[in-house]
Amino acid sequence: MSGNDFFNRTGLPKALTWGYLGVLIFMMGDGLEQTWLSRYITEQGFNSATLFSIYGITVAISSWLSGVIAETFGVKRTMLVGFFLYLVGIAGFAGIGMARMSWPVLLLTYAIKGLGYPLFAYTFMVWITYRVEKQKLSSAQGWFWFVFTGGLNVLGAYYGVWAVRHFGVIPTLWTALVFALVGLVFALVVNKSDETNLFADPDAPKTNKIAGLFRGLGIMGREPKVLMGGIVRVINTTSQFAFVVFMPLYMATFGLTDAQWASIWGSVFMFNIIFNLIFGIVGDKIGCRQTVQWFGGVGCAVTVLLFYYSPQILNNYWFILICGALWCIMLAGYVPLSALVPSLVKSDKGAAVSVLNLGAGAASFVGPLIVRILEKPVGYEGIAWTLAALYIISAIMTYFIREAE
Repeated sequence: MSGNDFFNRTGLPKALTWGYLGVLIFMMGDGLEQTWLSRYITEQGFNSATLFSIYGITVAISSWLSGVIAETFGVKRTMLVGFFLYLVGIAGFAGIGMARMSWPVLLLTYAIKGLGYPLFAYTFMVWITYRVEKQKLSSAQGWFWFVFTGGLNVLGAYYGVWAVRHFGVIPTLWTALVFALVGLVFALVVNKSDETNLFADPDAPKTNKIAGLFRGLGIMGREPKVLMGGIVRVINTTSQFAFVVFMPLYMATFGLTDAQWASIWGSVFMFNIIFNLIFGIVGDKIGCRQTVQWFGGVGCAVTVLLFYYSPQILNNYWFILICGALWCIMLAGYVPLSALVPSLVKSDKGAAVSVLNLGAGAASFVGPLIVRILEKPVGYEGIAWTLAALYIISAIMTYFIREAE
């Protein structure tokens, strides 16, 4: 099979390949603390759910703004700003907050870090919508989630556990800047793809940049289906960010060590990244809406409970891993949403992607918030059932997200 055949068959946009690699490497640095930071912060006497909730707020804001800022000021400039915010956040978090174990500094700098990565990673998703035609967009977005999740939840998770053991907590956090810098070089220097929107409406009225920014932010009022897509996107990964907070603590009650849990977390997301590609292709074949509704919504409702109850059903490492893998496979069922929602609008596609990015960022806030609110009144079991109910709601909502006839 020739190189061009590979790109044609897999749906990976050839012109953006180096950019995909840059996102993968950047997200490795962002994911290196996922499996151990919650427990470490708790052991220092702080509330990890509060830290992750505040972080989630800034991630949500940055995610929301990423698309419209990119559409207004350009994708490369927006990604560069994201890199510098990430640099400031990590430097402050590791160099001051963790070194002095200052709770206010930890909250502030981790929040700044949360402003950085969406402007870098999610803006690249806008770049994809600018350069890939509609019939191949679901597959191209599948590749985005392949590298995003592969860096954040698989390679970053494995590296983080290894690095903490060999370097210690603070030096490991500093290495995130190395990954971010290398990712930046691949995404913005080695990647030579044009950032011009191939699908821009030449007849659209010209507006100044500030007016264009506010117009983009108002898309949810103009396009209710886009708003619904954003809510579905929130629900998509809410369980993932809730699990980051309470599952290390929950699994420890069944005797799993930090290393075992990190191994399970990284391993199950290997299935997720593979099925990000598969469901991207499935979305192109059978329809984006049907894929999201049945595999994403209904599938996650069942498997999120299966993963939670797995150690109670059979307290065995491999059984827990298999149940987690099924959950991660169904999470990938939401991948075609990234193609479905932009297809609902003829123009303002960057703004439509911003709504999805807002949903993705809001999940990093909503997940920890659910844990914080429900942990005492209903416990971890009640949290799991709440997550399952949200997935059923998302399946119902997806039924109504249809392109205009």
